[in-house]
Amino acid sequence: MDRVVTEPKEGASFTGPFMSLLDTTQQALESAMSGSMLRQTLLTNNLANVDTPGYQPEDVNFQSTLAQAVESGQSPTSVTFQPYSVSQSVGPDGNGVSPEQQEAMLSQNGLLYETLTQVAAQRESILESAMGIGQS
Repeated sequence: MDRVVTEPKEGASFTGPFMSLLDTTQQALESAMSGSMLRQTLLTNNLANVDTPGYQPEDVNFQSTLAQAVESGQSPTSVTFQPYSVSQSVGPDGNGVSPEQQEAMLSQNGLLYETLTQVAAQRESILESAMGIGQS
């Protein structure tokens, strides 16, 4: 017997075995984790350049970028985070890095990343439990 394959009707969505295991929420969590890692790199680079004359710190607003993408219906996995320079002069040599401010932002971002990983791990654990993976 030949197998018949039909295309879904416009606007139709699949459930059951066709539903993606990586739903939009999980994809958004993973994208936010990537954005947070990028921010951590930028903030540590800023601290490393605290004594570089004329250096201007960089940052990234991954939360806003991700929120705009999700609101517009864009897939969270297709979001690209763009770092930007923060023009400010803190030191007499034109360096714009405030070590105290960078350390505070590093701590805040580290806590956010930790929270994101815990939520993603909990969601994965729930899926594994529902599928009976790891149960004796």
